[in-house]
Amino acid sequence: EDPLLTGLCAAAMTEGVQAHPGAGVTIKHFACNNVEDNRFFCNSHVTHRALREIYLKGFEIAVRKGDPASIMTSYNRINSVHAANSYDLCTTAARKEWGFSGFIMTDWTTTNGGGSSAAKCIAAGNDLVMPGRDSDVQEILDALDGKTQKKLIREELNASAERLIRAALCLS
Repeated sequence: EDPLLTGLCAAAMTEGVQAHPGAGVTIKHFACNNVEDNRFFCNSHVTHRALREIYLKGFEIAVRKGDPASIMTSYNRINSVHAANSYDLCTTAARKEWGFSGFIMTDWTTTNGGGSSAAKCIAAGNDLVMPGRDSDVQEILDALDGKTQKKLIREELNASAERLIRAALCLS
C-alpha cells in the first residue's frame, strides 16, 4: 500500500479511538510483516532507503500524527535481526526520531522457539514480552546478572517498567 495513505488512515483511526477516555490503540505489525506463513523464520532483506521510505513511513506518520498508546513488533527478522530485538526500530526510529512515548510489545509467543530473545527485546526498547513465560523471566534475570552472553542493563529494564506503569495510569 501507499505509505502516506496507510499512515494517514492509521493516524485518523488512532485519534478516533483514543478520543474515548481509557481507550488506547496498538499499531502493528512493526515492521516488514509481508507473509503469514513461516513468519517466525522470515528474513526480510531491505535496503535502508526502502525501509525508511516504504516500510516504516506509514508507522512514522501514524506515530507522529496519531500518538498511539502502543506498538506491536512483528515476528520476522529484518536484515537478520528480529523486529522485536531491533534497537534501530524500537528505540532509534520509534522513540528517538518519531517521539513515540507509549510502550512497545512483542507479538504473541515471539520468544517461543523463533530465535527472538526476551532479554534482547528489553534491551532493544521493547517493553512487554507477550505472553511472558517463566523462561522469559529467567532469561531476563540471568542477563541482568551477567550469567549469559546476552547482557541487559538494569536501566533498560527500569525504563520498560516505567513506560508500562505510565501507560497503565494513563489508560485507566
